[in-house]
Amino acid sequence: MTQLTADTGLRYEDLDRLIALMTGAEKHGPAATSTLDVLWVLYDRVLRVRPGTAGNAGRDRFLLSKGHGPMAYYAVLAAKGFFPVDWLPGFGTYDSPLGHHPDRTLIPGVEIGSGSLGHGLPLAVGSALGLRAQGLDESAVWVLIGDAELDEGSNHEAIAYAGSAGLEALHTVVIDNDSATHGWPGGIASRFEAAGWSALTVDGRDHAALHAAFTAPHPGRPLAVVARVEKKF
Repeated sequence: MTQLTADTGLRYEDLDRLIALMTGAEKHGPAATSTLDVLWVLYDRVLRVRPGTAGNAGRDRFLLSKGHGPMAYYAVLAAKGFFPVDWLPGFGTYDSPLGHHPDRTLIPGVEIGSGSLGHGLPLAVGSALGLRAQGLDESAVWVLIGDAELDEGSNHEAIAYAGSAGLEALHTVVIDNDSATHGWPGGIASRFEAAGWSALTVDGRDHAALHAAFTAPHPGRPLAVVARVEKKF
C-alpha cells in the first residue's frame, strides 16, 4: 500500500522506520508489530477522526485495549499528524508523554489509558451505550484487543451484554496470534457469534481483506473481526 496520507505525507512503508525511533528495554516490540496493519487500515481508511476533529462529539472512537505494546499505535498516530514525529525517540523516558502504556491525558487522539488486560472491551461497550443515549448514531466505537484478553471474565461479560443489547456502533478487532490459554471451540469468531455478534475472520496482514471486513454491514449487531497473524507474541 503506497497511498499518501493527507496529514504528514508519511506512508505505510514509513511505519517501520517510525517504530525504530522508539528504543528501550520495555518495547514489547512483537506486540506492536502484530497490530501494525490493523491500525494502519483503520486510521487510513475507516475511522472518522483526524487531529482537527479528535475532540468532536460526533467523531469515531478508537480504544487500544492491547496497550502493553503501543509502538505501532504511536507510529500511526504520528504518521497521521496527531502529534509530532519528534516525540517518538523519547518513548518511555521520564519527560516523554509516550509511556509504555498509552495515557489519554498526555497523548492527542488517545481515548483511554490502557495496558491492563481485559479493560478495553468493557469500556468500549460503555462508550457505545453513551453514544446511543446521546443520539450520536453516526459515531462508531472501535476497540482492538488481543486473543489472550479473551481469557478475562470482564470480556466475557462485555461480549454477552453487547450482543443482547444490539450495539451496532461497537466494533471489536481481535489480534489472534495463538496467545490465548483456553481458546474457544470452533474458533474465536464462533464465541462472538454465539453471543449475537456478526463475526468475520481474516488475514491480519492483508489490507484489502481487513478493509472489507471492517466495512461489512452488520445491522442491529456489534461486529467482531478476528485478525489472524502468523507468529505467537
